[in-house]
Amino acid sequence: MKIIVLAACIVLSLSVHAQRARDKGIIIGVLPTGALNAITDVAGVKVGQVTLSEGADVRTGVTAILPHEGNIFQQKVQAAIYIGNGFGKLAGYSQVEELGTLETPVVLTNTLSVPTASEAIIDWVLSQQGNENVRSVNPVVGETNDGFLNDIRGRHIRKEHVLNALAQAEAGPVAEGNVGAGTGTVCFGFKGGMGTASRKLPVKLGGYTVGVLVQTNFGGVLQINGVPVGKELGKYAFKDQLDKSSDGSCMMVVATDAPLDARNLKRLAKRAMLGMAKTGGIAANGSGDYVIAFSTANRVLHDAPEPAYNSNFLHNDYTSPVFLAAIEATEEAIVNSLIAATTMTGTQGHQVEELPKDKLTEILRKYGRLKE
Repeated sequence: MKIIVLAACIVLSLSVHAQRARDKGIIIGVLPTGALNAITDVAGVKVGQVTLSEGADVRTGVTAILPHEGNIFQQKVQAAIYIGNGFGKLAGYSQVEELGTLETPVVLTNTLSVPTASEAIIDWVLSQQGNENVRSVNPVVGETNDGFLNDIRGRHIRKEHVLNALAQAEAGPVAEGNVGAGTGTVCFGFKGGMGTASRKLPVKLGGYTVGVLVQTNFGGVLQINGVPVGKELGKYAFKDQLDKSSDGSCMMVVATDAPLDARNLKRLAKRAMLGMAKTGGIAANGSGDYVIAFSTANRVLHDAPEPAYNSNFLHNDYTSPVFLAAIEATEEAIVNSLIAATTMTGTQGHQVEELPKDKLTEILRKYGRLKE
């Protein structure tokens, strides 16, 4: 996937091919992945990212997720949002909670840029053909605070950055690590970032796809594939008289083509928190941990031709495989964000080291959790 990088106000287009968990022999879970092992394995889903890296102080960006290729406002998708811990500034929650639908793309950015991103989404929706009479838009914008590496008070994200991310969103591989909304994030004391993964259920379990995209900026005691990596590396929250903060945030976006209604999408979103927990995240007091889940099946027309409509939704008894897929994909997406990320120096000379890959390999080999 192409991303836009802004460096010294020059726009460059490039492809990012970072290492991922499976490249390192880390096989998480039991379900097979989709072809790309990304949220874009769910047909129709697109991702666009804009990265700002300017001078010594600007390390931030935007990531946009489009549920389908059509007019999202006119063809809304079933959706739900689950709040794992509410120390955050997620815009658009109440309408999704009330109506069970998503009518705009999901945009992720930094904490102080949520209003700017919301304005950009509104501009984008109002400008689309067919929306000439629209007078109400519910933009959904999530965030994490990248203020350790980024001059967040400078509010460098502008509407054109968000509109660029939306305009160049595409299917295909998704860039991970120090890109988009994950440019300036920190996770488990190491460099965090964007990460993605997917699971494709066997036909006998429905054949559905579940894809997850994460923006990792949280803490705890890092575990990878059940191995206490943070403990082995001697770097984890509350070590040595509380010298390491566990605060931060994690935004998780779960997409599926399984025909789930809003109620079961809320249940699906809760399972993503289990995937976060499996990596050692603790949803600390100062952590804004949110899951936005949507289904590309059973679109809801804005201008309904009839007062009632018929849709087929998955029965409760058949949801468990989809739940497992979300847990596994979330866990792997978070690990992918760490493995793809690289050491970064940002504002005020702050530096965050990447997860040491060679030591990680040694630790996983020691525990017999590395496929070689």
